[in-house]
Amino acid sequence: MPVPNRYRRTIRIGPVQVGTYYDRHGTARHTAACTAPGCGFSADYRDRSAAELAARTHHCKP
Repeated sequence: MPVPNRYRRTIRIGPVQVGTYYDRHGTARHTAACTAPGCGFSADYRDRSAAELAARTHHCKP
């Protein structure tokens, strides 16, 4: 059974949440995920700035 991700440094930019976690190899990864109902957008990035840019430019089309 996989271990659940424990996010830290979470922020919200519009409907998108950005958080940092450590993957199974111990490297820091950053996730941007839209919380709007029916959207389904989420992506992992190596850089925090890339995740924040994706959150700022995301447009929901549910």
